[in-house]
Amino acid sequence: MRPNLDQPLRILHAVRAPVGGIIRHILDLANGQADRGHEIGLIADSLTGGERAEAALAEIAPRLKLGIYRMPIRREPNPSDVLVWAHFARLINRLKPDVLHGHGAKAGVFTRVSPIPNGTIRVYTPHGGSLHYPKNTLKGALYSRMERFLMNRTELFLFESAFARNTYQRMIGNPSGLVRCVFNGVTASEFDPVAIADDATDIVYVGEFRHIKGADLLIDAVARLRADGRPVTLTLAGDGEELDTLKAQIQRLGLTDAVRFIGHVKARYGFSKGRLLVVPSRGDSMPYVVIEAAAAGIPMVAANVGGIPEIFGPYTDALFAPNLATAMADAIETAIDDPAAVQERARLLRERIFQNFSQKSMVEGVLAGYRDAFDNR
Repeated sequence: MRPNLDQPLRILHAVRAPVGGIIRHILDLANGQADRGHEIGLIADSLTGGERAEAALAEIAPRLKLGIYRMPIRREPNPSDVLVWAHFARLINRLKPDVLHGHGAKAGVFTRVSPIPNGTIRVYTPHGGSLHYPKNTLKGALYSRMERFLMNRTELFLFESAFARNTYQRMIGNPSGLVRCVFNGVTASEFDPVAIADDATDIVYVGEFRHIKGADLLIDAVARLRADGRPVTLTLAGDGEELDTLKAQIQRLGLTDAVRFIGHVKARYGFSKGRLLVVPSRGDSMPYVVIEAAAAGIPMVAANVGGIPEIFGPYTDALFAPNLATAMADAIETAIDDPAAVQERARLLRERIFQNFSQKSMVEGVLAGYRDAFDNR
């Protein structure tokens, strides 16, 4: 049965890894929904995230009336998935959510194969996930088949970018459920300017060290610039599975005096450690680091991938061809040579973010999607 939409909704979010932009999105969404009086719960993996995830979840826990539940959710298909699915099913049966919102491919599976109470709507936000795997690979074929199987067990698809929506429809198909695009958004305090540190390097990278994020390409671009007589310096703010590989690459290229690591830090602190932010991603849907940096007026160049052009809008002169260290090096060199133009673009982009990428509009857009899905049933 359809809940009374004038009353608080019981909303249960689920995600595999509580790290990166995906957990940032969920926590901002959960906070905004709780502010509006809804009862929120969260299921997340217990194997990843470490102390940072523990701290973030402990901070929001008092606001989540339905509770926080951690369980071992592995990235790849695993025999333990059967036990996790059973745990999901028991929680859903006990909590009886009005809205069951899966984020990412793995949580999207569990939320849509589990039995649901009468009247519950199932919502899915891929966040890239299985869409990053080409269909001509074994993993891509498996994940595409699973996505197609679950497609019509979903009342609402919420994409954070038109790119993600179009990719899903091209790779998987056109679902029978509702489809909505709602941009990620940032909070009011994130529009405050960031002071550049006295020890700032020429360039800074802020994010995870994963192949898809392209930090290795940025290191290659720095090596190319230095070989061409531009003695640029780089700060890498982050951590992840490729940390040791990146350190070995820097050693091999003779860049130990030009590149420093400062570990995982808050994004705004990371922004302060460089005069130009570079986003070298091989693939992305709607990366928070780009929105956060733009909100703070940080000079930036980025790869022309995924939903990044949707963030930049008319200011696409800041974008370079992906997967090419040469194109990235050229964009960095152009930005360093004309700081006034880069600063002006940063000012205009900040205004665009203020108008189109606020946390308030994100929360309202998601709740409107829920309401439409209930009406559609």
